Order: sequence, then C-alpha cells, then structure tokens
Amino acid sequence: MSIALRYAARSDVGLVRSNNQDSGYAGSHLLVVADGMGGHAGGDVASSVAIGRLARLDSETPASDIVATLEETVLDANQEILRRARDEPQLRGLGTTITAMLRAEGKFALAHIGDSRAYLLREEETVQVTKDHTFVQRLLDEGRLTEEEAERHPQRSVLMRVLGDVDADPELDLSLRPAHPGDRWMLCSDGLSGLVSLDTIDATLKTFEDPGECADELIQLALKGGGPDNITCLIADVVDLDELPRGEAAPSTTPQIVGSAARSRHQPTSASGPAAKAAALTREEPEAPYQDEDFSEDEPPRRSPWPALVAVALLVALLGGILWAGYAWSQRQFFVGTDGTNVVLYQGLSQDLGPISLSEPVEVTDISLEDLPEVTQQQVERTISADDRESAEAIIERLDQAALASRPPEATDPAPSDGGGEPSDGGGAGASEPSDGGGLSERPERTATPPDEGEDS
Repeated sequence: MSIALRYAARSDVGLVRSNNQDSGYAGSHLLVVADGMGGHAGGDVASSVAIGRLARLDSETPASDIVATLEETVLDANQEILRRARDEPQLRGLGTTITAMLRAEGKFALAHIGDSRAYLLREEETVQVTKDHTFVQRLLDEGRLTEEEAERHPQRSVLMRVLGDVDADPELDLSLRPAHPGDRWMLCSDGLSGLVSLDTIDATLKTFEDPGECADELIQLALKGGGPDNITCLIADVVDLDELPRGEAAPSTTPQIVGSAARSRHQPTSASGPAAKAAALTREEPEAPYQDEDFSEDEPPRRSPWPALVAVALLVALLGGILWAGYAWSQRQFFVGTDGTNVVLYQGLSQDLGPISLSEPVEVTDISLEDLPEVTQQQVERTISADDRESAEAIIERLDQAALASRPPEATDPAPSDGGGEPSDGGGAGASEPSDGGGLSERPERTATPPDEGEDS
C-alpha cells in the first residue's frame, strides 16, 4: 500500500486584528499549525521561526525515526526562538503553539504544545486528537469546571505550555499514529476551534469533499462567529495510490505556506465571503468632533500669543532634536534585503518614515534571489536585521553558501577515454537557511504562564 496526502492550507487575519501571527505549512510529508503570541514581543516572529525549522522535514524520513526526528526539530525551533529573544530585547516574551504531523510510509508522528488542535474524521466520526495545554483545560481535567463553564471562563486563553521565551524547557505531547486511507485530518489554531463547535466541524468535514473548499468553509464559519482572532486551518486527506479511483483528484505535491510565514503574511488566503463583507459594511463611522456653539471666530484673544508661540517653538526644536538623534541611530543599523533580483546589503532601517527612506543600499551582491531556497527567499524579502555591518556580511556569506548549494551543477566535458565510455552527471544537494526575521504585532489577550506558577501537569 502506497500512502499520499491531498491537502490544503488557509489562513485569515480575522475581522478584528490587523496582522496575522498564525503560520501554517502543508506538504506531502508535513502538516504544521503555529499560533504566535506576544503582541509587540513578536508572536509572528515565533510562529515563522517554527515553520522555517520544521519545513526542512517535508521529505522522506524512516518510519522508525519520525517521532524522535519531529521532537528534535521542534526543540531546535524552541532554541532558535530563545536565541532571538536573547539577542533582540524587543522580542522578549515571544512564543508560539505547535501542532505538527510528520508522515513516513504508513505512519504519522504527532507533536503538540499549546492550544492549537488536531481533529480526525474516520469512519463518519470526528474526534479531537490533541488536548489543550491551558489553565481552563487543567480545571476541566480536575473536575472543577464543566464544559459550559469552560467556554465562558475569562482565563480560557491562558496557556500553560508553549514554545518560546516563557517556557525554557517545553514538554511536548508526542505520539505515533497509523495513516489509514480515507482518514481526513484537520489542524487549526484556536481562532477556529474557539468559535466553531465540534458538531459543526464534523458536519463540514463530511460535507465538502475538496480539502480547499472545506478549509474555506470552516474559516467562513469562524468569521461569521465574529472572527476576533487569526484563523488558520489545514485539511489533509490520506489516500491510497494503489486504490485511487479513476477521475479522482491526484495527491498534492506543492507545499502551501500561509499566515505570517507566507509571502503575503497579513492578507487572507481563504476566499472572501459574506461574513467579511458584512463586517466591512457594518463598521460604524467615527463621530464628528465636538464643536462649541458659543465660540466666535470674531472674538478677540484674551491673552498674549507670545508664550504659546515660544512653547510651540521649543517643542518643535525638541522634536527636531529627537528625530535627528533617531535618524542618526538608524544609520548605524544594517539589514539584508533584496532589490527584487539580487540580495542587497542596506544601511539603516527597513521601514520608511512616510516619504522619507530610512535606508540606502551599500552593496548589491551577485547572489540571485532565485538561487535561494523558497523559505530563505521569503526571509530575505521580509529583510533580515543585523546589529552591525560585520553581522550583516556574515548573513550574506551564509546566503551565498545556500545559493551555491541550491544551484544545479554545471555540465562538464567528459575526460578523454580510449574506451569511449559515456560521461556521467553529478548531483547537487539543496540547503536551507534558518528562519530569521518577521514583523512585530500585538496580541494582548494571549498570555502564557510558566509551569512552575501553575499546578503540576
């Protein structure tokens, strides 16, 4: 029996937030949902780093090693997140959930931490496979809350276990499961599971045969429920290639990356639906500013304008000095980006201040963006910050090595031979760069409590 996956990945920022801290990856051997947390501490950075590390596993792995391999890679991602938090003080407190499945032969390794979820539809029954690592779930397990009370509990978003700066020694839930033909798996962030009931999820998984249409419908259901959080959904069907009916869609082969790890991180990847349009139409217009009806433009001033003018002048001078100091500081920063074709070393900040550019290119390298692995291309396009020029040049050197490793070998002339033997071709090996970079975004209501502050799990 030869097993393969037919999959789809979708993500939406929701109806309230302006940025997406979720990340998702769906490939022929790997499924991952990561829900970043930390607000301005960098939730989108944490989820992107995790996806960048785990994406390397999307290839054939011996079935006997997949649980250990998945665990090791998730913990490597945690170390990378901790390093980013240590090296960049503005990222302190960042973290992410992880729900990941790695396929090898006829088995799945499952790694889980946080409150993203995995569901399985098998033989007309949908069950939740993972258990949330939340304070409310612990109270449920201890019998101190009912299901109804848990749904309304004010601390239902408090996480007890996550990857990142709030948990230096994360404990993963690990398991090995069979991959049965006909199974349908769904991985999602809590932006979906927190709004759509298990019964509705079950009915939707059974109704829509196409994974993409099914994922779109589930996201629309979450949007109709208010969509206060980012929403990410992965659907994967297990198919037997030996028993694939004629005319049925072939298994998927192209990886799909959504959310903050994707190229267009804050735009929805789901089809726009009536819930989003209705929300846009019902947004209230801001009220007009209050106007004093007793005010008369002809009324003479009651005090001398000079003190106010002096105060304004001093304020302008102070602001000018602050802006100049900030600009001077920005010009001591460096980052690596692209001009659309090649990798470029820039001096300054990657953001612009209105029409004012805060950066300028100092070196256009001969590293072609097309020569880099796909995940590394996305990192460069989002820009990779460096503390100084020496660090930036070290980043460029690593990118050059990744580009060289990804290029196909050049053809060489065969050595002369009296025997007239055929020339042989060489092969190259690809390489990928650890994920780095990502924007900062706000997620105030998502918090995490270190294990030693709660009860023993």
